[in-house]
Amino acid sequence: MSLCEHCVKGVTHEGEPKGKWEEINGVKSYVATPLAEYPKDKVLLYITDIFGPQFINNRLLADDFAANGIKTIIPDIFHGDAAPVDALKPGSTWNLLEWLKAHGADSARPPIDKIIESLKKEGVTTFGVVGYCFGARFAFDLAIEGIPKVVAIAHPSLVNVDEDLQTYFTKSTAPLLINSCTIDPKFPLEAQVKADEIFVDGNFTPGYKREHFEGCTHGFAVRGDISDPKVKAGKEGAFKATVGWLAKYM
Repeated sequence: MSLCEHCVKGVTHEGEPKGKWEEINGVKSYVATPLAEYPKDKVLLYITDIFGPQFINNRLLADDFAANGIKTIIPDIFHGDAAPVDALKPGSTWNLLEWLKAHGADSARPPIDKIIESLKKEGVTTFGVVGYCFGARFAFDLAIEGIPKVVAIAHPSLVNVDEDLQTYFTKSTAPLLINSCTIDPKFPLEAQVKADEIFVDGNFTPGYKREHFEGCTHGFAVRGDISDPKVKAGKEGAFKATVGWLAKYM
């Protein structure tokens, strides 16, 4: 299991999170709830990059989804040990490879399952899933298992292009949106073309779309430097595309 240098690059965004921390079936989670009336039987699961719900950027994005009428929950899949924000600072000596040894699927997946189990008991029948970077792996797994009704991912990591894309095409019925970019060692241009060949040329009937944002780098949809006009446009464009995708299929 590997990530890339861009998984530990980016900037912290400004804002005041409006959601609440809750414990759901023993899992600490950030919960963003719409202020207006919303469908109580639907929940968006937000599976984060390595910085988890502790990272303000992720919480602000969850708030934005909630502001668009979708109750959004970010499970702490890292058990309080997400990558530190200081790792984004130049000269950081934080060791990504050592951290990854303790945060494989055997550790990160159970919190997601616990939350889904609890929400189903509360009457939630429809799940949407968004996965960013590290989180895209779990979005794929959940979709292949038939859990979410719709999936959107951005700059995915840990996804095997040939095997996982083909498995998703064969086994999943969840419409898939991929937000891609120009510079992405984990989902490079050739992988993006491969995805289009599998899903478009193969006619993935549930629904498929890939957005591409020029001038953006892996991580742009969460940690992009919005002082750069192209990155700002990419981050906002990816969010808009995701909201539209969820609204269409969820």
